[in-house]
Amino acid sequence: MDIINQLIDFILHLDSYLFTMILEYGYWIYLILFLIVFVETGLVVMPLLPGDSLLFAAGTFCAGVVHDGQTAELNIFIVIPLLICAALIGDNLNYYIGRNIGLKVMQWKIKGRQIVKQSYIDKTQSFYDKHGPKTIILARYVPIVRTFAPFVAGVGKMNYYTFLKYSVLGGITWVFALTLLGFFFGSLPIVQNNFEIVIFGIIGLSLLPMVIEFIRAKMKRKNQ
Repeated sequence: MDIINQLIDFILHLDSYLFTMILEYGYWIYLILFLIVFVETGLVVMPLLPGDSLLFAAGTFCAGVVHDGQTAELNIFIVIPLLICAALIGDNLNYYIGRNIGLKVMQWKIKGRQIVKQSYIDKTQSFYDKHGPKTIILARYVPIVRTFAPFVAGVGKMNYYTFLKYSVLGGITWVFALTLLGFFFGSLPIVQNNFEIVIFGIIGLSLLPMVIEFIRAKMKRKNQ
């Protein structure tokens, strides 16, 4: 429970954590950002890491953040290609895991509970059924589904070159869009003074496709 609380606190106060980490770790912060994005997209058991909000926050720091006379800044020409690589490597690892040991992974249990919840797989599969291969692109913008989409693609033995094409397109657009959004708007005083609200907004918008899909499915069942 403490880990979950710490994760929530990290997500809601990304600006404060990143500011401190940039000053303390210097260039090592780039490795930390790489690992967070890689783990979220590459390991099917880690779907709750803050991908969208992290990209926005990283973009904000690329524009430079000043606090108490100290400046924390990242290089956008390092951040964008680095995180695109993290997303693509993670996607391909997840696809490989799904294709080769997917069914076994889904059956793994810790204290009697499956480490990969069937509900997550079902949500991702329904997303696939509706959107087809382009799910790989769309899923980039949806938390949880983003982590399970390449895994399910592997389990379903999607053609690798088809998967790779959509994975590259999705990874590039996702990183560019959210990082540049943070770069151009994150430095505005109204954003920096209400960063928690902005993070909630990003999380809310990214969850919107899942909410809409849930409502549609519920209404469809009622009409049947």
